[in-house]
Amino acid sequence: VGGGSPMDRAKGIGIVATNGGHIRDYEGVDRVSRPCPPLVFVPTTAGTGTEVTIVGVITDPSSHEKFAINDLKLTPKIAALDPELMVGLPPHITSTTGMDALTHAVEAYIGRSGTPFTDDNAERAVKAIFGNLEECYGNPKNIEARAEMALASYRAGAAFTRAYIGYVHAIAHNMGGLYGVPHGLANAIILPHVLRFSRVEARAKLASLARLVDLGNPGDSDETLADQFIDAIEQMNARMEIPTTIAELQAGDIPLIAKRALDEAHPDYPVPRIMTHAQCESLVRDLLA
Repeated sequence: VGGGSPMDRAKGIGIVATNGGHIRDYEGVDRVSRPCPPLVFVPTTAGTGTEVTIVGVITDPSSHEKFAINDLKLTPKIAALDPELMVGLPPHITSTTGMDALTHAVEAYIGRSGTPFTDDNAERAVKAIFGNLEECYGNPKNIEARAEMALASYRAGAAFTRAYIGYVHAIAHNMGGLYGVPHGLANAIILPHVLRFSRVEARAKLASLARLVDLGNPGDSDETLADQFIDAIEQMNARMEIPTTIAELQAGDIPLIAKRALDEAHPDYPVPRIMTHAQCESLVRDLLA
């Protein structure tokens, strides 16, 4: 019962309980031999989607890294979505976990591994988040809006656990590992930067999302709509008082962050545009306070 961190911790405990060894032994894909004990997840935030994914993300405090374990054996048996458990969240947790779910949906949608199933779930998640996240932020006891956000997080998880993620997560994982920046907050800040980097290659998909959430005017080009979608994310961040930079980020760490982010992303993340080390450094530098 809890947010992304305790639920991922439960996955890690389950792995070691039945397989032994050290949790770091299972970093990567399909390295868990024996099934975990049955996992029943009750999320208390609408963001991570781990209640439906094959992924567990663990922080290694010795190396200040976050690493992922991907294995079908980590899929929970039951997910119970109860919006009543989310009404007491502080506003900044509501906003940043909601933007985490949006990042899952968008990265799954614009990547190169999408399917009709993942696209449908991503679209439904994006529409629900645009329609309900700010309502939950400003009116936290709106149970209907909370329920829509819980479903959006679940659907975004169903999308990205099959279609995977991209550079937003690769960079955000390093902000969490090095500085302890909450994952949703890092995703929210980084998302517009990565979308602008990929906007030519992802233009048609971003334009589709813009139309889905009623941005723009009839006859607007895909290029215009893609830019409007990215602008709308930035404006949503601003209305929920999410900063535009990462206060903890240190300039001297940028080369290491870029290296670790690209090592994570390549070759597994099906991103619409490949990023070089120099481009990654430049993007991360834009996040400096």
